[in-house]
Amino acid sequence: MKSNPEANPWEIKNTQKVYANNWIEVSHHEVINPAGQDGIYGVVDFKNLAIGIIPLDENNHTWIVGQYRFPVEKYSWEMPEGGGQIGVDPLLSAQRELLEECGIIAKDWELILEMDLSNSATTEHAILYVARELSFTQAQPEETEELQLRKIPFEELFQMVMRGEVSDAMTIAAVLKLKLLMA
Repeated sequence: MKSNPEANPWEIKNTQKVYANNWIEVSHHEVINPAGQDGIYGVVDFKNLAIGIIPLDENNHTWIVGQYRFPVEKYSWEMPEGGGQIGVDPLLSAQRELLEECGIIAKDWELILEMDLSNSATTEHAILYVARELSFTQAQPEETEELQLRKIPFEELFQMVMRGEVSDAMTIAAVLKLKLLMA
């Protein structure tokens, strides 16, 4: 047994950047794997944090956003979410996303979860909040967003998750965590 089982067992021999844009960078690594054999590893490095928010009003209603998701080629209902610049306070990014997508301003914010979204192939890190004490203004979606907005009881969103009607990982994780916190 290794003296430190949490130490990195991978040795990188060579790294090549194969693609980059404003949001991601894809790297190809030639490695020696934990078994001591030559191998390869591809990594998608995200240039932003993933930010998600469950807004809750005084009656435990929430707002969900519907939009077509290009990578998975299907329509998705999910909590308001988007990207936040690395190095910028994630709360500021969450506040911006909630305003842009829903036209909601919240006074009370609680961090409920941080998670790595697909740590076998990406560096994408998510930060999830619940927002309360809400006030409302005009939504300001980005030009690339065609959004539907629905106000529903939080319990209905929880049931959507339990029935498999929500497939977005951040929404599922945040809803289940918040349900436990509310118990």
